[in-house]
Amino acid sequence: MRPLFHPSLVNGRYGDPTVYVETLLEKRSLLFDIGEIASLAPRKIRRVDQVFVSHAHIDHFVGFDHLLRLLVGHEKSVQLFGPPGLAEHVFHKLQAYRWNLVENYRCDLVFDVSELGADNSISATRFHLRKGFAAEPSGSRKTIAGALCDEPTHRMSAAILEHGTPCLCFALQEAAHVNVWKNRLSERGLPVGHWLLSLKKAVVERRAEDHLIRIEEAAKSDRLVPLASLRDLVTVTAGQKIAYVTDVADTPANRASIVALIQNADILFIEAAFADADAAIAKERAHLTTTAAGEIAREANVRRVEPFHFSPRYAGEQERMLAEVMAAFGAPRA
Repeated sequence: MRPLFHPSLVNGRYGDPTVYVETLLEKRSLLFDIGEIASLAPRKIRRVDQVFVSHAHIDHFVGFDHLLRLLVGHEKSVQLFGPPGLAEHVFHKLQAYRWNLVENYRCDLVFDVSELGADNSISATRFHLRKGFAAEPSGSRKTIAGALCDEPTHRMSAAILEHGTPCLCFALQEAAHVNVWKNRLSERGLPVGHWLLSLKKAVVERRAEDHLIRIEEAAKSDRLVPLASLRDLVTVTAGQKIAYVTDVADTPANRASIVALIQNADILFIEAAFADADAAIAKERAHLTTTAAGEIAREANVRRVEPFHFSPRYAGEQERMLAEVMAAFGAPRA
């Protein structure tokens, strides 16, 4: 079954930490961190409507300016999620520019910034282009188990870790995978066609049983059929889980929080900033070693591990770094 989300490291294993995640059924994407993103095509960047920021160190946040430049002049709303203080960082980024001519823009650009607090509260601030990106507090809410957003297609959860400053790690859980049984289509005389995407989407989004699906048939008029009568055509299984962990001190508390959040992830993007031999430097700088990254992945029973954020001191030694992670990870689960 094809997964709904397709993640990729934007800057490889050594560059600024950023993972771009495309959505299969819709022209929308999300980012884990927003370091340098100039290598992404503008059309891809303009699809981004959610950005999950671990923390605001420059290599994780410098790409916000590039995102802003490409979105000004387009009707767009972008959600940003991060640790306490993110709204202030966004505010200062926006106020670094003069917006005295915004009344000439026909399109509005909105940034909704949500901060996850230690008490499982989420505070929100909104910034409108047409209002000169003035900060507008837009309320707060409580969340359960660090759930940042729960949409029909996915749920994103986070945990607060320590990096000398609060730093978030994330877990993206797809709602479901939907597989169509073509033999059942044939048995019922139903065509294969674009309408099946609408059926899959309705199942993923948990539409009501009386939700109507339009079936297009070449030799007949289109038919509207309730979702309830089509459910036997599909099989639903749990969607994939994608986790993202970076810039954390290797402490028992951090390890426990990470493992609890990323348990059984299908893909884990995890920093491995320093080689095992340089564990003392890693501790001093509050980063993970290759061995720590592999051990965490093994303990969390993830299926596939993608190490990144290698320190430039190991330039040309990518194979060594990967080998150390994989040695600690061991054999992935089947």
